[in-house]
Amino acid sequence: MKLRKCVKCKRYTLKELCPLCGANTISAHPPKFSPEDKYGKWRRKVKFGSENSQT
Repeated sequence: MKLRKCVKCKRYTLKELCPLCGANTISAHPPKFSPEDKYGKWRRKVKFGSENSQT
């Protein structure tokens, strides 16, 4: 079981659905770091927009 966070009320739980508000929960853990980061270029494009992307 991993810690999860409610997308609606921002509370932490171990369940798939928040026991307080009934909304879906997402993983509270960040993605693993990889120096090779195959998709970093695309993540930066989505986050910052195509005008600021480093190519």
